[in-house]
Amino acid sequence: MKLPGLDRIRHTSYSARNAIIAVGMAVLVIAAGVTFAIVASKPRLNSLASIGAAKRSVVSTTTSSPFAAYKSSAGPLYSSAIVSENNRPGTSDWRITGNQTPTNIEGYASKVSVDQGHSFTLFVSTTSDSYVVQAYRMGYYQGLLGRLIWTSKNIAGIQQASCPVVAPSNTVECNWKPSLTILTNSNWIPGDYLLKLVGDNGAQKWVPITVRNDRSNAAVVIVNAVTTWQAYNLYGRYDLYSGPSGYSDRATKVSFDRPYDYYFGQGAADFYGNELPLVSLVEKMGLNVTYITDVDIEKSPGLLSNHRVLVSLGHDEYYSPEMRNALTSAQQNGTNLMFLGANAIYRRIRFESTKLGPDRIEVNYRSAALDPMNAVNKALVTTNWPDPPDPEPEGALIGIQYACNPVRYDMVITDPSSWIFANSGLKFGSRLRNLVGSEYDGFNPYDPYPKDLQILAHSPVLCRNQPGFSDMSYYTTQQGAGVFATGTNLWVAALGSSCPPFMGSCPMAPVVQITENVLKNFGSGLPGLNNPSHSNALQTWRNPPIPAMHPIPTTTTTLANSKSTTTTTLANSKSTTTTTLANSKSTTTTSGINGTTTSTTTPKSSHLLQ
Repeated sequence: MKLPGLDRIRHTSYSARNAIIAVGMAVLVIAAGVTFAIVASKPRLNSLASIGAAKRSVVSTTTSSPFAAYKSSAGPLYSSAIVSENNRPGTSDWRITGNQTPTNIEGYASKVSVDQGHSFTLFVSTTSDSYVVQAYRMGYYQGLLGRLIWTSKNIAGIQQASCPVVAPSNTVECNWKPSLTILTNSNWIPGDYLLKLVGDNGAQKWVPITVRNDRSNAAVVIVNAVTTWQAYNLYGRYDLYSGPSGYSDRATKVSFDRPYDYYFGQGAADFYGNELPLVSLVEKMGLNVTYITDVDIEKSPGLLSNHRVLVSLGHDEYYSPEMRNALTSAQQNGTNLMFLGANAIYRRIRFESTKLGPDRIEVNYRSAALDPMNAVNKALVTTNWPDPPDPEPEGALIGIQYACNPVRYDMVITDPSSWIFANSGLKFGSRLRNLVGSEYDGFNPYDPYPKDLQILAHSPVLCRNQPGFSDMSYYTTQQGAGVFATGTNLWVAALGSSCPPFMGSCPMAPVVQITENVLKNFGSGLPGLNNPSHSNALQTWRNPPIPAMHPIPTTTTTLANSKSTTTTTLANSKSTTTTTLANSKSTTTTSGINGTTTSTTTPKSSHLLQ
């Protein structure tokens, strides 16, 4: 569930996010009486008054042959090749420098990923007379995070045609001329790459691409969430959340045949903030790792079959039925799953083709009534996964599921006995500063959930003045596979040195330790064999070890010619005062997120909701 405008707080620079969060919170106060029908569903907060009334919807994980699915075909946990690669000289030259004008140079690739040894095409538009393309492999590299792999020759620059908006889906789809074709060879070590476009006039922008090894049996496979990147890509003024007029003219289909908007990660979309810190950690550890995108899972679900652990990163929201089925099948056959974010597998999508190939259009109508597939195949209708006409709440696989946004609260440890906390220094009641946000997941006993689900952190939050809990969870199946979920978008950010200032010093050592513990355990075999989970989810939900927060009371006093309403939110240091006089309405909002204060006075005859 998202409000237009608030979704984007994860995807701007963190300095910009703080301002956007403040504006978003002010909007929430002003729009308190507005129905949330403009978005797909209401926040799924569980009422504390319903404790004890939940129906126990347990997903069975039994098979006829426990532990038979051990991934003997997967390689060892560590890789000397990854260690050697990251010992090579790194560079910080991959970073974008200077004050950039977004349209001075921009581009997109013909593929979201390429198998090593194969080629892909770049489409570039620039005001530069000439430019070069520099390919940087991203990893640890002595903390510099990148290594230069390849540089193109000088290429004559051209300004490509503007990208049309295709009605009625409001799809921005560019039809640019090819600029160059790049053949990857053995020097292109599989991994996550940023292609840096550099114009002779100083223009710079990134184009992300993943280099795969489809023959890999690495213990760890990292999945880049490019479908979620594309959903939030506002290039050409349309994405799946808004158009020029807001939600009302948003796109229902978005195309990979366009650049990522400059203000969305400087062309790298969500990779820098929500994915790179984990990539760097894994490569620093020297783990035996390979890389794919979620679109590759759609095309080739068998790519998951030879790996012990699949890692889903900070924001992995958009899933087709084929993608979800592939994860479920892999888990049932012994692949461990790590969900290092929140809001995963929440939006159901399907794909269509463009002239560049299959799976280049991402479809998400949000509403069954709008989706023409509703009369054809209800399993392909692109509503949210928990919603009709074919509801399958994501908690059945993940253990926990999306609850609400936006929040910013401490993560509170409530079951420190787990092996997951080994050497972390954490104990019962330990707090990790402002780690829960901006979206969070929680345990929902009203929807199907896995047998033996263990809640490790049960952190009280207030979201839109409703109490709830963000949960970290772990469960093992009778096949032996393990599933770990952090329940917060900010986990991956806490692994790097560039986390938001409100989180304090980063990397957060306990977060790094927990992540390493799970990666090593899951990458070595079947955690259900030696570290089975211990069911406590329903007990924790019924009797929270840490008390829930209380809604902030609202008092209303009505006088003869005026109306005064005062709301004070202590949890987020947010205070709102509204006074309506005979002929005017005055609103003052002060947000503790960044101290922003706004004041407005409007005539009573205004069409603002009263």
